[in-house]
Amino acid sequence: MAQITASNLTFCYEGSYDNIFENVSFQIDTDWRLGFIGRNGKGKTTFLRLLQGKYEYQGSISTSAVFDYFPYTVTEEQEQLPAAELFEQLKPDFELWRVLCELEQLVLEPECLFRPFGTLSHGERTKAMLALLFSRENFFLLIDEPTNHLDAEARQVVRDYLKSKKGFILVSHDRELLDACIDHVLVLNRNSIRVEKGNFSSWWENKERMDSFNRAENEKHLREIGKLKEAADRTARWAEKNERTKIGFDPIKEHDRFLDTRAYIGSKTKKLQSRVKNTERRIEDEIAEKEGLLKDIESPVDLKLMPLDFHKEVYVLTRDFGLGYLPGNVGQGDTEGRPHMVLQNFRFELRRGERILLKGANGCGKSSFIKAVLEAAESGNGREAGRVFSGILEVSKGLIISYVNQDTSFLRGSLSHFAEERGLEESLLKALLRQLDFERVQFEKNMEEYSEGQKKKVLLAASLLTPAHLYIWDEPLNFIDIFSRMQLESLILKYQPTMLLVEHDAVFGEKVATKVVNMVPPTHKMP
Repeated sequence: MAQITASNLTFCYEGSYDNIFENVSFQIDTDWRLGFIGRNGKGKTTFLRLLQGKYEYQGSISTSAVFDYFPYTVTEEQEQLPAAELFEQLKPDFELWRVLCELEQLVLEPECLFRPFGTLSHGERTKAMLALLFSRENFFLLIDEPTNHLDAEARQVVRDYLKSKKGFILVSHDRELLDACIDHVLVLNRNSIRVEKGNFSSWWENKERMDSFNRAENEKHLREIGKLKEAADRTARWAEKNERTKIGFDPIKEHDRFLDTRAYIGSKTKKLQSRVKNTERRIEDEIAEKEGLLKDIESPVDLKLMPLDFHKEVYVLTRDFGLGYLPGNVGQGDTEGRPHMVLQNFRFELRRGERILLKGANGCGKSSFIKAVLEAAESGNGREAGRVFSGILEVSKGLIISYVNQDTSFLRGSLSHFAEERGLEESLLKALLRQLDFERVQFEKNMEEYSEGQKKKVLLAASLLTPAHLYIWDEPLNFIDIFSRMQLESLILKYQPTMLLVEHDAVFGEKVATKVVNMVPPTHKMP
């Protein structure tokens, strides 16, 4: 067991004028299962890289621990190698038998190590990399968002696996994963860092309790400041009035007043002015104390959505629908020239006001179905070259769809250019991103410099600003921080748009979906 101590840590990227960390100090233990929580762009991944010594910084990070990081970087050339050979390149000291032991716990067949790494699914890659990560001893592990793009079954396996381990920092926005796997939290608040024992739910409960107390204290201070200001103003008026009586008097009207009265009045005025200054100092102290109360409170702004009314009741309809890929299309199809079917005998109906969540294992056709719906809405048939269809797919004519793609790699250039391309009002786009906790300084950067979470927020903001009859979001929450997820939950429940969703965050799905459709591979009979 060792400790990691950060003292007066300050860091900003070269060419940037905003600090990611500024005079940050905290201490953590390498025996913990530590959850790392914070808004997008607050520096979670950056801190992991600082621990690895990848950047220069001010202050100090002291520890005897040696670090290893997930996910490993794999080049396109390395993806052609069998996983076992790839692991030998990545970590020459790895031992195959140890990796095989970890694979058993991750419910992954050993044969996957002898297939080209690029042919493995997202879930298989994640499990194989985690097996390599935990097979090596005496490392403190830095695990960065391991469940992105994983289906519910794979997430459950990873959750159970990490629960049995210790000695890691886990960066994740998956509330279920954090609750199951961690025993401490390291939280990047708005203006401070907090280390606390417990999981996400216990920390959130404590935070809400503390925020409520601080708001009450803030109200008390505001009332006290108001009273003090009234007292200071009243005393100042008395002092000014007394000061005016020092000089000049009518001896006939004020026959009981003498010249030495001036000294008395001056003394009295001085005391009143001193009282005003003391009261002003108390006001400043109250204001200083009040300002510290609200600095870390999360007060998510209520987002707005502009769903349109549509004249038809049924938006999307399928009957005995099948969808497959012809041989030669992205490695689909078999050696005998038969198409690879991802959907078969699929029956589906989306009505006005419904929010349907598509569930199923990776590769069961969720994204393929969404793309077919989008193409059918645009062209009327959804029959793109290279694919085969059967049965019926109908999308109501005139339906306006707002779509969020799970891919962000196409985002390039400035926000201004993006807004112009999408026909969005730039000021509204930036205002909405501010509500999603974008710092103003981010608006000056090109989007390729954004974190993955920030890129996803750009796509979500564009969707929210697009009036539509139907909102189709394909894995919208990958890389999105917990606080923004809560904002989106509140938004959907308030405006109740018609939606078609693919999302593996179980908490989000339970809260917003009105209906769940389980998609099974074609090898199984549809219910």
